[in-house]
Amino acid sequence: MNFEAVLFDCDGVLVDSEAITCGVLRDMFEEQGWRMTLAECMQRFVGHTVKSQREVIEANTGVPLTDAWLQQFFERRNERLERQITAIDGIHDAVAHLHDHCDGRIAVASGADRFKVEMMLRKVGLHEFFDGRIFSGHEMPRSKPHPDVYLAAAAHLQVAPARCLVVEDTTVGIAAGVAAGATVWAYAAPPAAHEPLLQVGAQRVFTSMTALRLGGR
Repeated sequence: MNFEAVLFDCDGVLVDSEAITCGVLRDMFEEQGWRMTLAECMQRFVGHTVKSQREVIEANTGVPLTDAWLQQFFERRNERLERQITAIDGIHDAVAHLHDHCDGRIAVASGADRFKVEMMLRKVGLHEFFDGRIFSGHEMPRSKPHPDVYLAAAAHLQVAPARCLVVEDTTVGIAAGVAAGATVWAYAAPPAAHEPLLQVGAQRVFTSMTALRLGGR
């Protein structure tokens, strides 16, 4: 298919942020008595908003998930991301190619809050490619796995979802792209398993950003 637009997830696709964010989350849970490894934390929480996991968090910590706790998490997360965030290897060339291929019709459609997304993109030198075309699930009626953020991005670009390529890395995000009616390709950094990504609807799984290219130009 000759895609007319490309819609990117952010965490784990454009920036290598998920281990950083889950590291902060794991530390804060441990302070409340819920101990787990970083790998366990990532398996539980990557692709989900913290709020969407309220029940499991409260069940395991034994305390309410308060707005004050969430605010502390955001502050500690942002501070650590500011210091440690890096781009996914090869993503600058891939984004530049797709920006040119689609005549600028590329966007970010993230489940994360806007401040985090824009801060990370600026830190790694990608913001200029997406300026004015950044969409946050926090600003939608529903976040991923619902399709709202992808539908909003496609509508802004004035491209039918069926003509959009979505680039994702989690089963939750893939489900959102599929529900929007887009074609989804999944990035799986080794040693991530491919089968779960294919099972939820990814049409292709790739392991290096050098593979993220479209023909025709």
